[in-house]
Amino acid sequence: MIYLDCAATTSVCESAREAAARSMESGWGNPSAVYSLGASAHKALERDRETVRSAFGAGASDGRVIFTSSGTEADVTAILGAATAKSRNRGARVLTTDSEHPAVARSMDRLEALGYEVIRIPTKNGAIDSEALWAAATDRVIFASFMTANNETGALYDIAAACRAVKSAAPGAIVHTDAVQAFLKCDISPKKSGVDMISVSAHKVHAPKGTGALWVRESVITKKELAPYLVGGGQESGMRSGTENTAGIAAFAAAVAEGSAKAGERRAAVAELTAYALGEIAARLPEARVNRPAAALAGIVSVTLPDIRSETALNFLSARDIFVSAGSACSARSGKASGVLVAFGLTEREADQTIRVSFDHTNTRGDIDALCDALAEAIATLQRVRR
Repeated sequence: MIYLDCAATTSVCESAREAAARSMESGWGNPSAVYSLGASAHKALERDRETVRSAFGAGASDGRVIFTSSGTEADVTAILGAATAKSRNRGARVLTTDSEHPAVARSMDRLEALGYEVIRIPTKNGAIDSEALWAAATDRVIFASFMTANNETGALYDIAAACRAVKSAAPGAIVHTDAVQAFLKCDISPKKSGVDMISVSAHKVHAPKGTGALWVRESVITKKELAPYLVGGGQESGMRSGTENTAGIAAFAAAVAEGSAKAGERRAAVAELTAYALGEIAARLPEARVNRPAAALAGIVSVTLPDIRSETALNFLSARDIFVSAGSACSARSGKASGVLVAFGLTEREADQTIRVSFDHTNTRGDIDALCDALAEAIATLQRVRR
Protein backbone atom coordinates (compact mmCIF):
# COMPACT_ATOMS: atom_id res chain seq x y z
CA MET A 1 0.00 0.00 0.00
CA ILE A 2 1.16 3.51 -0.85
CA TYR A 3 -0.67 6.09 1.22
CA LEU A 4 -0.48 9.65 -0.11
CA ASP A 5 -3.48 11.23 1.61
CA CYS A 6 -1.94 12.53 4.84
CA ALA A 7 -3.97 15.74 4.62
CA ALA A 8 -7.05 13.57 5.17
CA THR A 9 -5.66 11.61 8.12
CA THR A 10 -2.45 10.01 9.33
CA SER A 11 -1.45 6.67 10.77
CA VAL A 12 -1.29 6.46 14.57
CA CYS A 13 2.29 6.56 15.86
CA GLU A 14 3.58 4.07 18.42
CA SER A 15 3.92 6.64 21.22
CA ALA A 16 0.27 7.67 20.76
CA ARG A 17 -0.92 4.05 20.82
CA GLU A 18 1.05 3.37 23.98
CA ALA A 19 -0.25 6.50 25.70
CA ALA A 20 -3.86 5.64 24.84
CA ALA A 21 -3.38 2.10 26.15
CA ARG A 22 -1.90 3.35 29.45
CA SER A 23 -4.78 5.76 29.89
CA MET A 24 -7.37 3.06 29.25
CA GLU A 25 -5.64 0.56 31.49
CA SER A 26 -4.84 2.66 34.53
CA GLY A 27 -6.02 6.24 33.96
CA TRP A 28 -9.63 5.58 33.05
CA GLY A 29 -11.18 7.53 35.93
CA ASN A 30 -13.49 10.48 35.31
CA PRO A 31 -11.29 13.60 35.62
CA SER A 32 -14.22 15.50 37.16
CA ALA A 33 -14.58 13.02 40.04
CA VAL A 34 -13.20 14.17 43.40
CA TYR A 35 -11.83 10.84 44.66
CA SER A 36 -8.28 9.65 44.02
CA LEU A 37 -8.97 7.80 40.74
CA GLY A 38 -10.58 10.92 39.32
CA ALA A 39 -7.86 13.18 40.72
CA SER A 40 -5.23 11.04 39.03
CA ALA A 41 -7.07 11.27 35.71
CA HIS A 42 -7.40 15.03 36.16
CA LYS A 43 -3.68 15.42 36.84
CA ALA A 44 -2.84 13.46 33.67
CA LEU A 45 -5.34 15.52 31.68
CA GLU A 46 -3.75 18.79 32.80
CA ARG A 47 -0.29 17.47 32.03
CA ASP A 48 -1.43 16.56 28.53
CA ARG A 49 -3.09 19.95 28.15
CA GLU A 50 0.19 21.69 28.89
CA THR A 51 2.02 19.48 26.38
CA VAL A 52 -0.42 20.44 23.65
CA ARG A 53 -0.48 24.11 24.65
CA SER A 54 3.30 24.39 24.49
CA ALA A 55 3.23 23.19 20.87
CA PHE A 56 1.37 26.33 19.82
CA GLY A 57 4.63 28.21 20.23
CA ALA A 58 5.47 31.70 21.42
CA GLY A 59 2.62 33.43 23.18
CA ALA A 60 0.77 30.20 23.92
CA SER A 61 1.20 30.72 27.68
CA ASP A 62 -1.18 33.69 27.36
CA GLY A 63 -4.03 31.33 26.54
CA ARG A 64 -5.61 28.04 27.39
CA VAL A 65 -6.35 24.86 25.45
CA ILE A 66 -9.91 23.59 25.28
CA PHE A 67 -10.13 19.97 24.20
CA THR A 68 -12.86 19.08 21.71
CA SER A 69 -13.92 16.01 19.73
CA SER A 70 -12.36 17.19 16.46
CA GLY A 71 -10.93 20.06 14.49
CA THR A 72 -14.43 20.69 13.16
CA GLU A 73 -15.82 21.13 16.66
CA ALA A 74 -12.94 23.44 17.51
CA ASP A 75 -13.77 25.59 14.46
CA VAL A 76 -17.49 25.66 15.20
CA THR A 77 -16.87 26.47 18.87
CA ALA A 78 -14.63 29.37 17.91
CA ILE A 79 -16.90 30.82 15.24
CA LEU A 80 -20.38 30.40 16.69
CA GLY A 81 -19.12 30.83 20.25
CA ALA A 82 -17.41 34.16 19.57
CA ALA A 83 -19.92 35.66 17.14
CA THR A 84 -22.91 34.95 19.38
CA ALA A 85 -21.27 35.60 22.77
CA LYS A 86 -22.73 39.10 23.00
CA SER A 87 -26.29 39.93 21.95
CA ARG A 88 -25.06 43.21 20.49
CA ASN A 89 -23.05 41.24 17.92
CA ARG A 90 -26.16 40.15 16.03
CA GLY A 91 -26.10 41.60 12.51
CA ALA A 92 -22.45 42.68 12.75
CA ARG A 93 -19.82 42.04 10.06
CA VAL A 94 -17.77 38.84 9.99
CA LEU A 95 -14.83 38.19 7.67
CA THR A 96 -13.49 34.95 6.22
CA THR A 97 -12.09 33.70 2.91
CA ASP A 98 -13.67 31.88 -0.01
CA SER A 99 -11.34 28.89 0.46
CA GLU A 100 -12.07 27.69 3.98
CA HIS A 101 -12.59 24.11 5.14
CA PRO A 102 -16.29 23.11 5.27
CA ALA A 103 -16.23 23.34 9.08
CA VAL A 104 -15.59 27.07 8.77
CA ALA A 105 -17.54 27.67 5.57
CA ARG A 106 -20.74 26.04 6.86
CA SER A 107 -20.42 27.84 10.22
CA MET A 108 -20.26 31.11 8.28
CA ASP A 109 -23.39 30.08 6.38
CA ARG A 110 -25.07 29.56 9.76
CA LEU A 111 -24.08 33.05 10.89
CA GLU A 112 -25.38 34.50 7.65
CA ALA A 113 -28.73 32.76 8.22
CA LEU A 114 -28.81 34.35 11.68
CA GLY A 115 -28.49 37.82 10.19
CA TYR A 116 -24.75 38.47 10.33
CA GLU A 117 -23.04 40.13 7.39
CA VAL A 118 -20.46 37.61 6.20
CA ILE A 119 -17.85 38.79 3.71
CA ARG A 120 -15.71 36.16 1.99
CA ILE A 121 -12.36 37.55 0.86
CA PRO A 122 -11.06 36.18 -2.50
CA THR A 123 -7.98 33.95 -2.48
CA LYS A 124 -7.12 33.62 -6.16
CA ASN A 125 -3.80 31.83 -6.75
CA GLY A 126 -3.66 30.96 -3.07
CA ALA A 127 -3.24 34.41 -1.52
CA ILE A 128 -5.67 36.54 0.47
CA ASP A 129 -6.68 39.56 -1.62
CA SER A 130 -5.22 42.32 0.58
CA GLU A 131 -7.08 45.12 -1.19
CA ALA A 132 -10.42 43.38 -0.68
CA LEU A 133 -9.52 42.60 2.92
CA TRP A 134 -8.61 46.17 3.81
CA ALA A 135 -11.80 47.40 2.15
CA ALA A 136 -13.92 44.95 4.14
CA ALA A 137 -12.12 45.54 7.45
CA THR A 138 -14.20 48.29 9.03
CA ASP A 139 -15.11 49.08 12.62
CA ARG A 140 -18.24 46.93 12.14
CA VAL A 141 -16.16 43.74 12.15
CA ILE A 142 -16.55 41.68 15.33
CA PHE A 143 -14.96 38.42 14.19
CA ALA A 144 -12.74 37.00 11.44
CA SER A 145 -11.53 33.52 10.54
CA PHE A 146 -8.71 32.86 8.06
CA MET A 147 -7.16 29.40 7.67
CA THR A 148 -3.38 29.09 8.06
CA ALA A 149 -2.77 26.44 5.37
CA ASN A 150 -5.25 25.34 2.75
CA ASN A 151 -6.10 21.65 2.89
CA GLU A 152 -6.56 21.30 -0.90
CA THR A 153 -3.83 23.44 -2.45
CA GLY A 154 -1.38 23.79 0.45
CA ALA A 155 -1.58 27.58 0.17
CA LEU A 156 -0.04 29.33 3.17
CA TYR A 157 -1.97 32.49 3.95
CA ASP A 158 -0.37 35.53 5.58
CA ILE A 159 -2.35 35.35 8.80
CA ALA A 160 -0.29 38.02 10.56
CA ALA A 161 -1.04 40.55 7.81
CA ALA A 162 -4.72 39.59 7.78
CA CYS A 163 -4.91 39.93 11.55
CA ARG A 164 -3.29 43.38 11.41
CA ALA A 165 -5.77 44.53 8.78
CA VAL A 166 -8.74 43.45 10.89
CA LYS A 167 -7.48 44.81 14.20
CA SER A 168 -6.34 48.12 12.73
CA ALA A 169 -9.96 48.84 11.79
CA ALA A 170 -11.63 47.02 14.68
CA PRO A 171 -9.24 46.62 17.66
CA GLY A 172 -11.83 44.66 19.60
CA ALA A 173 -12.47 42.10 16.88
CA ILE A 174 -11.58 38.48 17.56
CA VAL A 175 -9.49 36.68 14.95
CA HIS A 176 -9.43 32.90 14.60
CA THR A 177 -7.36 30.62 12.39
CA ASP A 178 -8.02 27.03 11.38
CA ALA A 179 -4.51 25.57 11.66
CA VAL A 180 -5.53 21.93 11.35
CA GLN A 181 -3.28 21.34 8.33
CA ALA A 182 -0.45 23.54 9.62
CA PHE A 183 -0.06 22.25 13.19
CA LEU A 184 3.51 21.03 13.83
CA LYS A 185 4.35 21.65 10.14
CA CYS A 186 5.01 25.39 10.36
CA ASP A 187 5.04 28.20 12.92
CA ILE A 188 1.52 28.94 14.20
CA SER A 189 2.60 30.97 17.22
CA PRO A 190 -0.12 33.39 18.42
CA LYS A 191 2.54 35.96 19.26
CA LYS A 192 3.72 36.02 15.65
CA SER A 193 0.28 35.99 14.04
CA GLY A 194 -1.67 38.02 16.59
CA VAL A 195 -4.69 35.72 16.43
CA ASP A 196 -6.96 35.07 19.40
CA MET A 197 -7.99 31.48 18.69
CA ILE A 198 -6.38 28.53 16.89
CA SER A 199 -7.99 25.20 15.94
CA VAL A 200 -6.02 21.94 15.55
CA SER A 201 -6.80 18.24 15.24
CA ALA A 202 -5.17 15.08 16.61
CA HIS A 203 -5.57 12.77 13.65
CA LYS A 204 -3.55 15.06 11.36
CA VAL A 205 -0.45 14.59 13.55
CA HIS A 206 -0.40 10.79 14.00
CA ALA A 207 -2.85 10.51 16.90
CA PRO A 208 -6.28 8.80 16.74
CA LYS A 209 -9.40 10.44 15.36
CA GLY A 210 -11.86 11.87 17.87
CA THR A 211 -9.83 14.62 19.55
CA GLY A 212 -9.19 18.25 18.67
CA ALA A 213 -8.16 21.38 20.49
CA LEU A 214 -8.89 25.09 20.46
CA TRP A 215 -6.27 27.49 21.80
CA VAL A 216 -8.00 30.60 23.18
CA ARG A 217 -6.36 33.82 24.31
CA GLU A 218 -7.00 34.25 28.04
CA SER A 219 -8.53 37.72 27.63
CA VAL A 220 -11.20 36.31 25.30
CA ILE A 221 -12.39 34.02 28.08
CA THR A 222 -12.08 36.48 30.96
CA LYS A 223 -14.04 39.12 28.99
CA LYS A 224 -16.68 36.48 28.21
CA GLU A 225 -16.21 36.94 24.48
CA LEU A 226 -16.57 33.21 23.81
CA ALA A 227 -19.80 31.42 24.67
CA PRO A 228 -19.66 27.62 25.03
CA TYR A 229 -21.06 25.77 22.03
CA LEU A 230 -21.69 22.58 24.01
CA VAL A 231 -23.32 23.14 27.40
CA GLY A 232 -23.89 20.68 30.19
CA GLY A 233 -21.64 19.64 33.05
CA GLY A 234 -19.19 22.51 32.65
CA GLN A 235 -16.05 20.56 31.77
CA GLU A 236 -13.08 22.29 30.15
CA SER A 237 -13.45 25.34 32.41
CA GLY A 238 -17.08 25.62 31.36
CA MET A 239 -16.12 26.11 27.71
CA ARG A 240 -16.91 22.61 26.39
CA SER A 241 -19.16 20.33 28.38
CA GLY A 242 -18.89 16.56 28.11
CA THR A 243 -16.55 14.16 29.90
CA GLU A 244 -13.13 14.44 28.32
CA ASN A 245 -11.79 11.70 26.05
CA THR A 246 -8.78 11.14 28.29
CA ALA A 247 -7.35 8.23 26.26
CA GLY A 248 -7.63 10.22 23.04
CA ILE A 249 -6.14 13.29 24.69
CA ALA A 250 -3.25 11.24 26.11
CA ALA A 251 -2.54 9.90 22.62
CA PHE A 252 -2.79 13.41 21.17
CA ALA A 253 -0.31 14.77 23.70
CA ALA A 254 2.12 11.91 23.05
CA ALA A 255 1.99 12.51 19.29
CA VAL A 256 2.45 16.24 19.85
CA ALA A 257 5.44 15.68 22.14
CA GLU A 258 7.08 13.42 19.56
CA GLY A 259 6.19 15.69 16.67
CA SER A 260 7.50 18.78 18.46
CA ALA A 261 10.79 17.10 19.34
CA LYS A 262 11.31 15.98 15.74
CA ALA A 263 9.73 18.97 14.00
CA GLY A 264 12.94 20.23 12.41
CA GLU A 265 13.99 16.96 10.81
CA ARG A 266 10.46 16.10 9.75
CA ARG A 267 9.89 19.47 8.09
CA ALA A 268 13.19 19.17 6.25
CA ALA A 269 12.32 15.66 5.04
CA VAL A 270 8.89 16.71 3.79
CA ALA A 271 10.31 19.81 2.08
CA GLU A 272 12.87 17.65 0.27
CA LEU A 273 10.21 15.12 -0.75
CA THR A 274 7.94 17.92 -1.99
CA ALA A 275 10.71 19.29 -4.19
CA TYR A 276 11.32 15.78 -5.53
CA ALA A 277 7.61 15.26 -6.25
CA LEU A 278 7.30 18.58 -8.08
CA GLY A 279 10.35 17.76 -10.19
CA GLU A 280 9.18 14.25 -11.04
CA ILE A 281 5.66 15.34 -11.94
CA ALA A 282 6.99 18.09 -14.21
CA ALA A 283 9.46 15.73 -15.91
CA ARG A 284 7.36 12.59 -16.19
CA LEU A 285 3.82 13.95 -16.52
CA PRO A 286 4.15 16.93 -18.89
CA GLU A 287 0.41 16.91 -19.67
CA ALA A 288 -0.47 17.37 -16.01
CA ARG A 289 -0.49 20.77 -14.29
CA VAL A 290 0.50 21.46 -10.72
CA ASN A 291 -1.54 24.13 -8.92
CA ARG A 292 1.20 25.55 -6.72
CA PRO A 293 0.69 28.77 -4.74
CA ALA A 294 3.64 31.15 -4.33
CA ALA A 295 3.61 30.43 -0.59
CA ALA A 296 2.77 26.79 0.05
CA LEU A 297 2.96 24.23 2.83
CA ALA A 298 5.27 21.33 2.07
CA GLY A 299 3.52 17.99 1.70
CA ILE A 300 0.45 19.03 -0.29
CA VAL A 301 0.53 18.97 -4.11
CA SER A 302 -2.56 19.70 -6.22
CA VAL A 303 -2.40 18.21 -9.73
CA THR A 304 -4.83 18.77 -12.60
CA LEU A 305 -4.89 15.82 -15.01
CA PRO A 306 -5.47 16.06 -18.79
CA ASP A 307 -9.19 15.46 -19.40
CA ILE A 308 -9.46 12.76 -16.74
CA ARG A 309 -12.04 13.14 -13.98
CA SER A 310 -10.53 12.94 -10.52
CA GLU A 311 -12.94 10.18 -9.50
CA THR A 312 -11.76 8.07 -12.43
CA ALA A 313 -8.12 8.70 -11.54
CA LEU A 314 -8.74 7.83 -7.88
CA ASN A 315 -10.35 4.53 -8.83
CA PHE A 316 -7.47 3.74 -11.20
CA LEU A 317 -4.88 4.44 -8.50
CA SER A 318 -6.85 2.67 -5.77
CA ALA A 319 -6.90 -0.50 -7.87
CA ARG A 320 -3.10 -0.35 -7.69
CA ASP A 321 -3.13 0.21 -3.90
CA ILE A 322 -2.16 3.89 -4.22
CA PHE A 323 -4.31 6.29 -2.26
CA VAL A 324 -4.71 10.01 -2.95
CA SER A 325 -7.80 12.22 -2.83
CA ALA A 326 -9.77 14.67 -4.93
CA GLY A 327 -9.75 17.39 -2.26
CA SER A 328 -11.05 17.70 1.28
CA ALA A 329 -12.02 14.31 2.69
CA CYS A 330 -14.86 16.10 4.49
CA SER A 331 -16.53 17.08 1.20
CA ALA A 332 -15.22 14.41 -1.20
CA ARG A 333 -18.61 12.68 -1.46
CA SER A 334 -20.56 15.86 -2.28
CA GLY A 335 -20.38 15.25 -6.03
CA LYS A 336 -19.68 18.93 -6.65
CA ALA A 337 -16.60 20.62 -8.06
CA SER A 338 -14.32 21.93 -5.32
CA GLY A 339 -15.17 25.51 -4.46
CA VAL A 340 -11.66 25.90 -3.08
CA LEU A 341 -10.10 25.06 -6.46
CA VAL A 342 -12.52 27.35 -8.28
CA ALA A 343 -11.58 30.13 -5.85
CA PHE A 344 -7.94 29.36 -6.59
CA GLY A 345 -8.62 30.07 -10.28
CA LEU A 346 -9.55 26.74 -11.86
CA THR A 347 -12.67 26.25 -13.95
CA GLU A 348 -15.25 23.78 -12.64
CA ARG A 349 -14.13 21.34 -15.35
CA GLU A 350 -10.49 21.65 -14.28
CA ALA A 351 -11.44 21.32 -10.61
CA ASP A 352 -13.24 18.07 -11.48
CA GLN A 353 -9.98 16.79 -13.02
CA THR A 354 -7.77 17.60 -10.05
CA ILE A 355 -6.30 15.27 -7.44
CA ARG A 356 -4.57 16.09 -4.16
CA VAL A 357 -1.37 14.27 -3.26
CA SER A 358 -0.38 14.74 0.38
CA PHE A 359 2.45 13.12 2.30
CA ASP A 360 4.65 13.48 5.36
CA HIS A 361 7.83 12.13 6.95
CA THR A 362 6.55 8.56 6.72
CA ASN A 363 6.66 8.63 2.91
CA THR A 364 9.58 8.03 0.55
CA ARG A 365 10.79 8.88 -2.93
CA GLY A 366 9.73 5.37 -3.91
CA ASP A 367 6.14 6.33 -3.11
CA ILE A 368 6.38 9.32 -5.44
CA ASP A 369 7.96 7.18 -8.17
CA ALA A 370 5.14 4.65 -7.91
CA LEU A 371 2.54 7.41 -8.10
CA CYS A 372 4.13 8.96 -11.18
CA ASP A 373 4.35 5.55 -12.87
CA ALA A 374 0.68 4.87 -12.16
CA LEU A 375 -0.43 8.33 -13.29
CA ALA A 376 1.54 7.99 -16.52
CA GLU A 377 -0.20 4.67 -17.11
CA ALA A 378 -3.57 6.19 -16.25
CA ILE A 379 -3.11 9.07 -18.67
CA ALA A 380 -2.01 6.78 -21.50
CA THR A 381 -4.72 4.21 -20.84
CA LEU A 382 -7.63 6.55 -20.29
CA GLN A 383 -6.71 8.78 -23.21
CA ARG A 384 -6.63 5.70 -25.46
CA VAL A 385 -10.09 4.69 -24.16
CA ARG A 386 -11.46 8.16 -24.94
CA ARG A 387 -10.17 7.97 -28.50
